[in-house]
Amino acid sequence: MSAMDDRGEGSAVPARLRSLPSRLLSHAAMHAERLVNEGLAGADARKWHYAVLVALQESGPASQATLSRRTDIYRSDLVAVINELADRGHVERALDPADRRRNVITVTERGRRHLRRLDALLATVQDELLAPLTPPERDELTRLLTRLMEHHAKTAPRPMAGD
Repeated sequence: MSAMDDRGEGSAVPARLRSLPSRLLSHAAMHAERLVNEGLAGADARKWHYAVLVALQESGPASQATLSRRTDIYRSDLVAVINELADRGHVERALDPADRRRNVITVTERGRRHLRRLDALLATVQDELLAPLTPPERDELTRLLTRLMEHHAKTAPRPMAGD
């Protein structure tokens, strides 16, 4: 991390702050979020669009409640995301034959093509974000972050999406 302050100005950041893992993770996450959001915006997409399309492609058609659990998107927010994707022809809604009170969401061929474009775009964003790291370092960082996330998912109570 450079000796820049939180606003990117040149005053030196104290060493104790520069060495705090939580601060480093926070700043890296903010930078990653900005890169992802900017990249997706250039493709007329948002991170939640990507999450829904990935969940549908990997696990198949799903009810809105199931999609909410798979993506950690609150149900109330998910409705707007599905509306946006449906308006663009990326997903279809159909009544669930087993329970006509529910909709089943399915990714369309147009949505699969869009997802392939987003995958390529996000691969470029990942490369930009991780540019100073070698491929083995990238793998190690991913492994360590996954381990942190798995640990905290087990030990910290968290509300269910939609609650």
